Amino acid sequence: MVVKKKICNGCKEEKVIYKCIDGKKYCKHCTYILIPPKQTVTKTVINRVSDKKKQKDVEYSKLRKLYLGSHPFCEAKLPGICTAEATDIHHMSGKIGDLLTDERYFKALCRSCHQYVETHPEIAKEKGLSINRLTN
Repeated sequence: MVVKKKICNGCKEEKVIYKCIDGKKYCKHCTYILIPPKQTVTKTVINRVSDKKKQKDVEYSKLRKLYLGSHPFCEAKLPGICTAEATDIHHMSGKIGDLLTDERYFKALCRSCHQYVETHPEIAKEKGLSINRLTN
């Protein structure tokens, strides 16, 4: 397709017309002089996780791998649901603050036992698999 050039009302040169403003024809350059392009607003991105939390997560990831390596079997051994191979770390006192990386409160559990412990907190406390963090 051949585009016909016309005289621009801004620079008075023969160019491809980009826009008509108030019945006058302007090339792209002159249009941007008359109507500058809208400035894009740069939004500040809020991190979903703080740098401190990221560092804590990296530390926990290493501890988790080491703990599961030294405790390969489920420590709960709940009858009827245990699959024996430990795949999860159960935090007996929760994960808030320094409890996330405190190995004293870790238990290596299989996925089945971990789901049961998480959904039945009273039974978990009776069996010694969970501790009330307020009484520590």
